[in-house]
Amino acid sequence: MHFGEFELFSLSDGFFGLDGGAMFGVVPKPLWERTNPPDERNRIRLALRPLLVVAGTESPKSDIEPQRSQRVEEYGAESRPSPDSVPSVVGPISVPGERVLIDTGIGDKWDAKSTDIYRIEHTDTIESSLARAGFKPEDITKVVLTHLHFDHAGAATKLDSTGKPVPRFPNARYYVQRKEWDLALNPNRRSRAAYLPENFLPLHEAGQLELIDGDFQPVLGLELVLTGGHTPGHQIVLLRSGGRTAVYWGDLIPTRSHIATPYIMGYDLLPLETMEQKEKLVQQSIAGKWLSFLEHDPDFACGVIEEENGKPFLARSRKSTDYADYAEGPEPGPRDVSSRAAG
Repeated sequence: MHFGEFELFSLSDGFFGLDGGAMFGVVPKPLWERTNPPDERNRIRLALRPLLVVAGTESPKSDIEPQRSQRVEEYGAESRPSPDSVPSVVGPISVPGERVLIDTGIGDKWDAKSTDIYRIEHTDTIESSLARAGFKPEDITKVVLTHLHFDHAGAATKLDSTGKPVPRFPNARYYVQRKEWDLALNPNRRSRAAYLPENFLPLHEAGQLELIDGDFQPVLGLELVLTGGHTPGHQIVLLRSGGRTAVYWGDLIPTRSHIATPYIMGYDLLPLETMEQKEKLVQQSIAGKWLSFLEHDPDFACGVIEEENGKPFLARSRKSTDYADYAEGPEPGPRDVSSRAAG
């Protein structure tokens, strides 16, 4: 869809499953299972929906030369890089044709046991949905990671011909909050299983990692907002252009069932912070009629949050294969290139 100066493509890396109780924390099962039916192992189906943002007028591929920061020292199997070894980035930068990928999905570096545990369904992949949008991994100039959990950063890397994990997007700068990087390098016992080094250490090794401290604009009109809550370094993405705003909620609001303030994941490290951020930002979203992208909702890629009798809900929502217009303005619904089977 055309969104002011941006072109937006809703992508897919398939589906996966997580424990329903963990996804809804203290909310009783009789409430959440009505809209999120669990399987025989209590897992609910969740989508993996990265978002591709093309800024300005598309430029010839040969004209895009991402700036390289100084290569940092390589890491060893027993010695991870110091967080201070990666310099912070400065900006913003506006380049016509910038192609910014927001999150990457779960990736394909999984063995059979883990694929079964997490019920990974590769009905689609990040590369195949990019191809349907007319792009290759080499075309991506920036990757924004809301955080470094495996279902968001898993496809940031891939295995090369020798089985070594390397960046999947070789010409991109990867943007991560420094707080998130620090936690990923030194996870606590509660969060360790969500941070898989093969998903993010190769970004450092290749010299493609950019650490940021707080709110930041890597591209004019595209703002990374530090929210914390889910993790200390969790960030959402705001797009502002043509008098309109869109938001990619990441795991602050992973599905439409999580719009209500009390619906908070058991995975959140700072749940009270999640509640505070949701209360504030959801009200801003309602007032501004923001277009909301939901990364994990199994049925709807996006919609507009409205309020009725004091209760917020996703209105004018769109399934992944629905191109109907939104009520706000003449813009068509977001162009979604996830597979029909993945809807």
